Amino acid sequence: MPDPTDRPWAASYAPGVPLDIEVPAGSLVDLLDEAVQRFGPRPALDFFGATTTYEELGEQVARAAGALRQLGVQRGDRVALILPNCPQHVVAFYAALRLGAIVVEHNPLYTADELRYQLADHRPDVIVAWDKVAPLARQVAGRTEATVLAVGLPSALPRAQRWALRLPLPRVRKVRAAMTAPAPGIESWDRLVAQSAPLPADHPKPVAEDVAVLQYTGGTTGRPKAAILTHRNLRANAAQGRAWLPGFRDGEEVIYAVLPLFHAYGLTLCLTFALSTGATLVLFPRFDVDMVLDAVRRRAPTFLPAVPPIYERLATAARKRGVDLTSVRFAISGAMSLPASTAQLWESVSGGLLVEGYGMTESSPVALGNPVSENRRIGTVGVPFPSTEVLVVDRDDHSRAVAPGERGELLIRGPQVFAGYWERPAETADVVLPGGWIRTGDVVVMDEDGFFTVVDRIKELIITGGFNVYPTEVEEALRRVPGIADAAVVGLPSDQGGEDVEAAVVLEPGADFDEAAVRAACKERLAAYKVPRRIVVVEELPRSVIGKVLRRQVRDQLQQQQATGTA
Repeated sequence: MPDPTDRPWAASYAPGVPLDIEVPAGSLVDLLDEAVQRFGPRPALDFFGATTTYEELGEQVARAAGALRQLGVQRGDRVALILPNCPQHVVAFYAALRLGAIVVEHNPLYTADELRYQLADHRPDVIVAWDKVAPLARQVAGRTEATVLAVGLPSALPRAQRWALRLPLPRVRKVRAAMTAPAPGIESWDRLVAQSAPLPADHPKPVAEDVAVLQYTGGTTGRPKAAILTHRNLRANAAQGRAWLPGFRDGEEVIYAVLPLFHAYGLTLCLTFALSTGATLVLFPRFDVDMVLDAVRRRAPTFLPAVPPIYERLATAARKRGVDLTSVRFAISGAMSLPASTAQLWESVSGGLLVEGYGMTESSPVALGNPVSENRRIGTVGVPFPSTEVLVVDRDDHSRAVAPGERGELLIRGPQVFAGYWERPAETADVVLPGGWIRTGDVVVMDEDGFFTVVDRIKELIITGGFNVYPTEVEEALRRVPGIADAAVVGLPSDQGGEDVEAAVVLEPGADFDEAAVRAACKERLAAYKVPRRIVVVEELPRSVIGKVLRRQVRDQLQQQQATGTA
């Protein structure tokens, strides 16, 4: 394995950004304790105007940890969170960690099949779920015998808004139905926490090398598997992010959590980085343009981590409504490619820079970023983060580094790099190379100044709207539709950046094809963003000599048909 001999990107760092950081020694529990001590009376959370100070957050976490302990949660147990962004999500996250338990994040919009697979895989002891999905969670938990607790969002609202939700008006009923639903027979998380005594301060804390989070990802191929992220991994990435932002003021910033906390990007930027810096985290249960712009007038953001479509929609609506976004001094885009037109639009409205970064769940997730300075280069994913080593190697021979300007697979090594996949040694061995390097599955080109451009993807993961879609999952759902004999799913470039999920299917002899009906059948088994936007019937799928479907050829075929209008 070659070693990197220099760091040509050093001269491109923003002034004041170090090439290396000192990784904090403690756990994420220590991170929160330090924040409570440093920023006690400052607002930590804002949820529709209801605020929680750092002191109050520390007290709520201690009480919630006591509640989980009453349920028998111990060091190493898994606590599944199936929650939108809300104060209870933050509290449950740190409460589980306080006991030395492992948090497992799940998308609350998952279907029964998707949720059943992941719960069976990691076998949680407790599930803390949004009350709208708690009955489903209990139903699919199956043999895990997990205790399910229901979280109602209205309990976290300001008192006036809680009372307003009780009004017998059609509009209010619609809002209430979107926020909460009955969860008969399932214990209330809020009630349990309120009735519990705080965990004793002398209860043993986790250490840096303990597992903190299992985050599901497709890795380079296949069905989702859980990436093991330690306390050190996540603290390191938060510290790297802090070092990356010259001019960032601890204890003074306001960060908008429009990214879901269950996503690796939102987890690090909002759940760990934000609290480590004493920022006020403004929580949105879902992204809604009007909801966000209304919040700007109440508590203006200074840092907005997001994905390109969010910047596009916010900038367009803010200009139309006359909402001032010039308070946003830091804007970092990730999870999908950033179109130059989106960056230009955002910067024309906000007056600040919008820079693109790069990461993967296995790197906690951020590994590279554009400098937050005039040195940034639109169209690239930037340069390596502090204390992050990279190599560009031959795709077929990882021991051979390629020269600048040549294509190769990106390898990463650093304190934020994960500890492997949960109970999957074979998959771990495919990704983790000797010396602690991990394969990204992405083909990149590094220029002479050390800026990286992603030019292709070895892995067949699809990124749509900032979310990962695994072709195997979608193909399995398609094959279960009557009349479909086989399927191949690929990602094609989207006009909004990122990719659209598209499929080629082979029909059974004599079967009729109704694309709308097939998509509707997929929606019963898949989250909406995973359902193919276009489904094309083909006579056969291209295969290798050993029978493996060649998705790259499928993608090329669909792209050609799209360009020529033949499908």
